[in-house]
Amino acid sequence: MKHSLSILFALAMSVTMWAETIPANDARVVYVGRTQVNNNSVSFNWTATYLRISFTGKQLSVNLTDDVCRNFFNVIVDREISAEPDQVISVGKDTTIVLCSFKKKGPHTVILQKRTEGEQGTTTIKSFSTDGVFTQAQPIKPRMLEFIGDSYTCGYGTENSVKNDPFKAETESSAKTYAAIVSRYFDADYISVSHSGFGIARNYNSKFPESCMPVRYRNTFDRDTVDAPWDAKAYDFRPAMTIIYLGANDFSCSLQPHYATFKQHYMTLIQEIKANYGENHPILCMTTKKHEYLGEYVHRIVNECGLKNINYLTFCPALHNDDNELGASYHPNYVAHRKIAHSVIPYISTITGWDLQDKPIK
Repeated sequence: MKHSLSILFALAMSVTMWAETIPANDARVVYVGRTQVNNNSVSFNWTATYLRISFTGKQLSVNLTDDVCRNFFNVIVDREISAEPDQVISVGKDTTIVLCSFKKKGPHTVILQKRTEGEQGTTTIKSFSTDGVFTQAQPIKPRMLEFIGDSYTCGYGTENSVKNDPFKAETESSAKTYAAIVSRYFDADYISVSHSGFGIARNYNSKFPESCMPVRYRNTFDRDTVDAPWDAKAYDFRPAMTIIYLGANDFSCSLQPHYATFKQHYMTLIQEIKANYGENHPILCMTTKKHEYLGEYVHRIVNECGLKNINYLTFCPALHNDDNELGASYHPNYVAHRKIAHSVIPYISTITGWDLQDKPIK
């Protein structure tokens, strides 16, 4: 990795006199993503979940824990999220980490974004401390998007430039996906409900058939299919549209589901989205360039579904090359994700009415 990992534990911080400590669920902290509050702590594991926290002071620390300890987070200080964070941290059990430190006091904002997906563990934030005073962070933005996907949307291998490199959690970055790039372009907050290897009716190599994405989409936690259902109506995140980028794993290992089965599960997902946000809520159904029959399946479903505001986009084989624009395990790297974002942005502009902007797509 190009980033340096900087972890300062509580023992090393004993010289700091914290003026204010607040629980993780303090109203001044703004979370974007599916979270659960328990005894003032906030837990989550979906990829790309992030928070904004503001304070006046020299230092900010977070106390948190992780059940698997393979999660990595982007730290962004005094600016919007970008592809390159100011710092990357890894999370252990019952850890206190200094997120930023300045020579002089002043107003500051920190964004903490989960780089890795649910299989790397569930993170629980317990509290934040500063030598100054906490202030209200920026609320959820007026523009919001929801993405549902697999490893492409998670950012699997995005920081690799060698296509046959093995996957490492350290090189997975949600901030370098087409979903993050599109959201930054439109200055929108976003939720990513994504898990590598998962599909509509069949997961990669037919693994875990009882929990394909139409089932996972209902849950607060990626790895939990029963105990914590997600209630979209209880949350103030209301996306302007939902983008589905699924199906590659259904057609993996030279196998494919029957069209009727695939359609049944795809319709279940669409209906779940509509139940969350209303029958007029726009949905963009995208398919990868890798599978010709997948595009035919999804296009046919869009034409036959009879629902309002269902849109279709498929990518041609020339979208990005299959050499230096692939990362770990032959997944798109950051260069390829930028090209995907270039293709998606005009569709979102047309569907939402958001104007195209004269600025880089990165």
